[in-house]
Amino acid sequence: MPESFLHWVTAYGPAAIFVLLFLGVFGLPVPDETLLTFAGVLVRRGHLHFLPTWIAAAAGSMGGITLSYLVGRTLGLGAVDRFGRWLHVTRADLARVERWFEHSGRWVLTFGYFIPGVRHFTAIVAGSSSLPAPVFVRYAYSGAAIWSLTFITLGWYVGPAWEVALATAQRHIVVLAFVIAVIAAAYALVHRWWLRRRS
Repeated sequence: MPESFLHWVTAYGPAAIFVLLFLGVFGLPVPDETLLTFAGVLVRRGHLHFLPTWIAAAAGSMGGITLSYLVGRTLGLGAVDRFGRWLHVTRADLARVERWFEHSGRWVLTFGYFIPGVRHFTAIVAGSSSLPAPVFVRYAYSGAAIWSLTFITLGWYVGPAWEVALATAQRHIVVLAFVIAVIAAAYALVHRWWLRRRS
């Protein structure tokens, strides 16, 4: 993680966390999980307070993913051809997320935060598919709150060993998020089947 990011978080606290996560979740090269975990370490040391830190992290994440949704909603997938190289997004990336979106439904917006290379694209796909804004907000914002809380708590819990713990957690959290997404998709399929049967 660039030293400048660490300095900004240490010096400017929640304001820096908000801005960096806004940019990172939108797609710019910001090491989001590292930033959140380091913020948790600062909470443990007493340099930051937990609640403002979490609110700033969640709000920044919500802002970034909302901007991606608006890009998808207004410009569609054509935005990838025009701006993809700036946001590190390719058509292949979007095709993969679209497949996940079809299989796992809206839950990808919630748990996609935990899967590297996915949270940057889920909102573009959701916007281009004209997913209603209230539905997007419900799934994507809850994901932002859970994701930011998870990594801030991790940093607070492990303290000085945060870098090693982060690397270990990321491996297991990706698997866990995938399993939860599959379960959510299965639930959605069974629910739809049940509704059809009753009608």
